[in-house]
Amino acid sequence: MDSNVTLTAAHWMYLLGVISIIVTMVFRANVLVPSIAATFLVGLAWTGNPLAGVGSVYSASLVAAKELFNIFLVIALMTSLLNALKALKSDILMVRPFRLLMKNGPVSYLLLAAITYFISLFFWPTPAVPLVCAVLLPAAIAAGLPPIVGAAAIAVAGQGMALSSDYVIGVAPGISAKAAGAAAAVIADRALALSIITGVVALVLIFIFHRRKFQPASPLHLERWQELAVKGELAHEHEGTTHKAEIAQGTSREHQPVTSQDLKRELQSVPADEFKWSKLFAIVTPLVFLTVIVLMVLPKLGVPLGDFKGGAGASLVGGAAALLMIFATLAMKGARQMLEASADHITEGFVFAFRAMGSVLPIAGFFFLGASETAAAIFGGDASQTPSLLFDLVRSAQDWIPHNPLFVAFGLLIVGMVTGIDGSGFSGLPLTGALAGALGPVSNIDATTLAAIGQMGAIWTGGGTLIAWSSLIAVAGFARVPVTDLVRVLAPPVLIGLAASTALAVVLF
Repeated sequence: MDSNVTLTAAHWMYLLGVISIIVTMVFRANVLVPSIAATFLVGLAWTGNPLAGVGSVYSASLVAAKELFNIFLVIALMTSLLNALKALKSDILMVRPFRLLMKNGPVSYLLLAAITYFISLFFWPTPAVPLVCAVLLPAAIAAGLPPIVGAAAIAVAGQGMALSSDYVIGVAPGISAKAAGAAAAVIADRALALSIITGVVALVLIFIFHRRKFQPASPLHLERWQELAVKGELAHEHEGTTHKAEIAQGTSREHQPVTSQDLKRELQSVPADEFKWSKLFAIVTPLVFLTVIVLMVLPKLGVPLGDFKGGAGASLVGGAAALLMIFATLAMKGARQMLEASADHITEGFVFAFRAMGSVLPIAGFFFLGASETAAAIFGGDASQTPSLLFDLVRSAQDWIPHNPLFVAFGLLIVGMVTGIDGSGFSGLPLTGALAGALGPVSNIDATTLAAIGQMGAIWTGGGTLIAWSSLIAVAGFARVPVTDLVRVLAPPVLIGLAASTALAVVLF
């Protein structure tokens, strides 16, 4: 033990809280209540005042809300845009042309992964899955792609690659950065690289392992797939911290189109005078966001446009989404009804945001107690007089922590995977981020790299690729395959991909 660090009752209560949250995650239960209880105990131990302990429960969630509200806002704005595009049927028009390219199984596999990744970067995979499964998956199956392989491609590209980097919306790197005390932009860049490495390895291995199951194109494949009964997969008990499978159902259409005739009927429901706007926004929307991505990437390649730091990238994404939503609603509803309809879309966006992320606030509030700056905001003191509970605990145990960078990196990856067991993926980010900030100085690895590695473990596990009670249930349900079989297909390639990206992170960063 480091004699320069004096551990108080508050330190031990914080450690007890961390352990209780991890144990709760292992048992696939919701960690919100343990987080609130641990916050009260830490507040009581630090202040010695029961009333202050009670108040710290509220203050911790309030500070977390202030720190993370930008995340909720960009989710709400992007979701409101998706709802406006859905009303115009522009979302279907955006992806329908790719059905024509699905001539065989391998091409369909690549297209499913690529389109899912692109849409999920901007709208998150939870709303994207119903769209991709409704419009593209049936065409891929008719082209000879096995349904379970198509489902695996969607899960890896959306809930693995896109969600684990969350490069455009910035929810995951934002939470990790707040907890680690690091730059969100740097974490996002490194998470993007690691997510691509993991995803490419996983997609290649899935293709190699299941290549023999691909068949020549035939409409009979689609007929047999439509006859499959979904045996209660989507009625699976929702366990863990978030109910993302339920959210995915909420963002799907009442009647999912499957065949070309279904899509034609869906598009014919748009009045003729509005259909030109449907086509316009199906073109304009991806062009706008491609421009946003270019503007975000070019400064990192040396082009003097000004770097998007401090949330500027997220503000550009959110602002573009809000304006596109207003124009799309104007085209659909007219000038008068647009005022009310736009407000409804924003409200629905915030409802979605808080359903998806609301429970993270008390969890993040507890882990914010581990850093002096956020703890000072919670307790109402001065940061210089407030302890860094988690950092002190790590420093006190640094003699027991192997200083081998590879050991520390894989240790944080495993911690992230453990936190993802609850089926959320995001609830563990405050812990992995805080650990990254604390372990960085004693492990000879940059804290941003460790935060990105922990983020990979948490989201690839709980986001919907390795855990059967996550939103992988929704993917399996829409694809009409057993979710347990889908986990078996995904587990070896994803685990190999995570190991490869973690090892490369130590070497490259």
